[in-house]
Amino acid sequence: MSRREAKSVTATLPAGVDAPVFAEPWQAEAFAMTVALHDKGLFSWSEWADALSAEVKQPGAASDGHDYYEHWLAALENLLSAKGVAGKGDIDALAAAWERAAHATPHGKPILLDNDPSPTEGRGGPTG
Repeated sequence: MSRREAKSVTATLPAGVDAPVFAEPWQAEAFAMTVALHDKGLFSWSEWADALSAEVKQPGAASDGHDYYEHWLAALENLLSAKGVAGKGDIDALAAAWERAAHATPHGKPILLDNDPSPTEGRGGPTG
């Protein structure tokens, strides 16, 4: 759902019903990953709050907050890197693999990493 579509949905909601929390599915997924990684003990909430705060305070952040989840994702990536879980290069390589898989997947079929036409490119071999 685009921002425009989200605004349209919000405009048609009955009185007393709040707007959707997430404008795009990836935002909900980033949120869920953060909660799951915290639950696994990878970082404390204060570490998370510090990482997110640092990102939101970056120059160029939108005053209306429309880029909040972009900062959220950057904070998560930075925290994963700082904790030695996944470096920026690893994250970028995996994102590129998903992008290739998406382009190689026929319309209407699930996007699977197995659909990546370059399965070993930047992912450390056949096991990913």
